[in-house]
Amino acid sequence: MARARWIVPWADSETKPAIYHCMARVVDKRFAFGSDDKERFRMYLRMMENFSGCRVLAYCVMSNHFHVLLEVPPRPKAGLTDGELLKRLGGLYPKAFVAAVAKELAEARQVVAEGRAVNGEEYVQRIHERFTYRMHDLSEFMKTLLQRFTRWHNTRTKRRGNLWEETFKSVIVEDGLAARTMAAYIDLNPVRAGLAQDPAEYRWSSYGEAMGATGRSGAKAKAGLVRAWMAHKGWEADARKWSGKISKEYRLMLLAEGMEKTREVVDEKGKRVTEVVRRGIKPIRRDEGTGCSIDGLDQVVPATGHVALSRMLRWKLRYFTDGAVLGSRGFVDELFARCRDRFGPRRRSGARKLRGNAAGAAGLLWSARDLRRGVG
Repeated sequence: MARARWIVPWADSETKPAIYHCMARVVDKRFAFGSDDKERFRMYLRMMENFSGCRVLAYCVMSNHFHVLLEVPPRPKAGLTDGELLKRLGGLYPKAFVAAVAKELAEARQVVAEGRAVNGEEYVQRIHERFTYRMHDLSEFMKTLLQRFTRWHNTRTKRRGNLWEETFKSVIVEDGLAARTMAAYIDLNPVRAGLAQDPAEYRWSSYGEAMGATGRSGAKAKAGLVRAWMAHKGWEADARKWSGKISKEYRLMLLAEGMEKTREVVDEKGKRVTEVVRRGIKPIRRDEGTGCSIDGLDQVVPATGHVALSRMLRWKLRYFTDGAVLGSRGFVDELFARCRDRFGPRRRSGARKLRGNAAGAAGLLWSARDLRRGVG
C-alpha cells in the first residue's frame, strides 16, 4: 500500500510557507505536447491558481512532462465571503455556472434572513463547502489540473485513458535558498533539453512568461518569481518588485554566476545602445572519451566533481524530484523529527548530503532521501 503523500505539518501556519515542487510525466514518456497543448496547459494552471488560492511560483511545460513550484497558503480562518467565493469560481467555471451559484447563495441568504433555515448560517456554509474543500490543497490542485487537461487533450486527439505515467511527484521545499534554486532549476529545463540557449526565449516557463508576456500574464509570472526569491523575507507575490535587483540576481543565477556580459553597439538610427552578450547557458554535454562534462564556456569539469551551485542547475538532479524534502539541514531535520513515523526505527537523523550531480549544493542544501544509486 502506497504511503500517503508527505504534507508539511505546518500547513495552517500564517508565517511559515508550504512550498512544493510538483512534477508529472506523460505515459510512456512520449512527446505529446505541441505549442497548442502547452498553451492550454498553462491556461488551466492559471485557472487553478485563481480558483484554489494556491500560488504558482515557477513552472515549465515541456513536451512530455511539466514542473510546478507551488505554494499552498493556509485556508482563511474566517472562511470566504460570498463575493470572494464567486470570484474564485469565476477563475475556473463559466459565467453561467457562477451566476447559478450566485443565485443559489442569494436565495439561501434570504431563507436565513427570514428565519426559515433550521441551522441558520450552516445552510449557506454547505454551499460554500461544495467548492472550498478543493481550495488550499495540494492534491486537489494537482488532481483537477491533470484531469482537466487530460479531458481536453483526449478530446482533441481522440484518445482514451489516463494521460499521465503515474501519480504526480512532490518535494517539500524550504523558502529561501532552496526555493530560489528550485525555481531556477525549473526555468532551466528548456536549456538542459537543448530547446533554448537562453531560458527567456522559452515561452512556456515562468521566466519566459515574465520576460516575454505583457499585462496580467506577465505580472503573474513576475509575482510568482518574486515570492520564490524573497518569501523567506516575508515578501508577498508582487510583480512591482520584480524589476531591478531581483530580476538581475535571478538572471545571473540562471546564467551561471554572472557570466552574462554586455557591450555597446550602434543601432540602426546611429544611437549607442547596450547589447547583452549571452554566454555560459548552453546545455552541458558529456564527453564520452574523457568522462568529463563540457559546459557552454568550453571549460572541462570532472563528471564526479563539485560544480558551482548555479552551474549545477544545468544537470538533471534527482534530488529535486525524488528527494521528498529539500532545504537547509535544520529544515530537513525538523521535518524528520515532526514526521518520525515515516522512517525506520534505526534512522537517527533526517538530513542527507547531496551527492553526484547535485554536489554543487552540498553543505548548502540537504535532502531527506539518500539517493546513493543512480544519482543524477
